[in-house]
Amino acid sequence: MEMEDQHRWSGPGGMVYAGLFLGASFVIFTKLKFRGAAFRSVAKLTGKTAIITGANTGIGKETALDFARREARVILACRDIAKGQKAVEHIRRLTNAGELVVMKLDLASLKSVNAFCEEFCNKVGRLDILVNNAGVFHTPYTKTEDGFELQFGVNHLGHFLLTNRLLDLLKASAPSRVIIVSSALHKRGLLDFSKLNPEESEYDKAKAYANSKLANVLFGKELSKRLDDQGVITYTLHPGVINTELARYLGYSKTFWAATFPLRWLFMKSPWYGAQTTIYCAVADELEAVSGKYYGNCKEEPYPEVKGTADDAVATKLWEVSERLTGLTSE
Repeated sequence: MEMEDQHRWSGPGGMVYAGLFLGASFVIFTKLKFRGAAFRSVAKLTGKTAIITGANTGIGKETALDFARREARVILACRDIAKGQKAVEHIRRLTNAGELVVMKLDLASLKSVNAFCEEFCNKVGRLDILVNNAGVFHTPYTKTEDGFELQFGVNHLGHFLLTNRLLDLLKASAPSRVIIVSSALHKRGLLDFSKLNPEESEYDKAKAYANSKLANVLFGKELSKRLDDQGVITYTLHPGVINTELARYLGYSKTFWAATFPLRWLFMKSPWYGAQTTIYCAVADELEAVSGKYYGNCKEEPYPEVKGTADDAVATKLWEVSERLTGLTSE
């Protein structure tokens, strides 16, 4: 019997078994390495109201599902109401808990942001958690309704105005939390205040995205400083590389995208894992007394030491420029 076992593993068949074992081990190890951390908590959000921008897809929808399961009132702030309603139908197939409300919000329109805030403040009147999640990635050269480069306009300016218009409500609902979803690609950003709104001939979609994500980080830093001791806690995070619709502007064909599914599955986070750090920042009790920190994989990470990021003066200048661009000040 021992000789048969030895022959099985030493012959051609044994090489096949060994290859399969090594291949399976590689897949399992790689998937565990890249899938990210999970936040395990049964804490409830009963009685709390949360706004999630871009909640109809990707990590925004996963965050909305988690909050609903925790019995929160969840406002899905979406540009496309029909897609928002489909997200609600999907969430309702998975849980009956919580309250789900879809509201129109187009971050590429300052008018839409102002209208959303006015309606929300008048109709809801409470805000415990604001998740600035929505974003666009590597878009072709496009201007927002107000004439801003699309990625900077949506990823930063739209959320900047939204947050500022809701600050009084956040303070009145304290302790409350603001969560800003940035990206590790902010490390490639470098803000040039003379070129925040480039013309088409100067446009580089990768740089524009990195700059908008750097603006998110700087916004979070300055927001924390301005809200010190006012009961509103801020968190900035990077969710990791996630297999979502965010890559829809990269120009890949449907055939190529389908063919790369095994690699994307192996090396990218799923939307569920991608949402875990957002949920951690929104729910974890141990973060109640912590503000202005930076997170990834459900833990605090060193604050990004990138040119411009560590300079408080740059963050303050970006805030002042953003106030003027969004009409919060006329100076």
